[in-house]
Amino acid sequence: MKISSRGEYGVRAMVALARNYGDGPVSLASVAKDSSVPPAYLEQLIAPLRKAGLVESKRGARGGYQLSRPPTAIRVGEVYRVMEGPVAPMVCVSEDPADQTCPLIEGCETRPVWLKVRDSIAEALDSTTLADLVDPRKARRIDQVAKTPSAPAPLS
Repeated sequence: MKISSRGEYGVRAMVALARNYGDGPVSLASVAKDSSVPPAYLEQLIAPLRKAGLVESKRGARGGYQLSRPPTAIRVGEVYRVMEGPVAPMVCVSEDPADQTCPLIEGCETRPVWLKVRDSIAEALDSTTLADLVDPRKARRIDQVAKTPSAPAPLS
């Protein structure tokens, strides 16, 4: 199974946003530079990530993009599925049953191995968070920011 540039670049961009978690919104130009994703391509990738609720945007002079949740709470599998769709090394074992269109599914002798491949790929993607992919020194700071309680709201 090959991952397209869309999937690869989407994950790289999200890791760049994870590195900046807690610092406020980051410009697309900065994300593009940090992730080595061409800016024009990144503009196309950010919209589905935002629509899926993985990224938030802020307009204005200090605007940009940031993760909607802590990097410890976003699994690579979520990003992958937004960029690539369901894990499907073969059409007959897609995570989406509607995609399983092969007429040989019933009684297919090779399908069990493709199910194992699909499940192994999904497990690798779903057991890895964005925080797992960030430099360990930066990951400690991310963990501290995620655990810091918000300031209490002023009493009215």
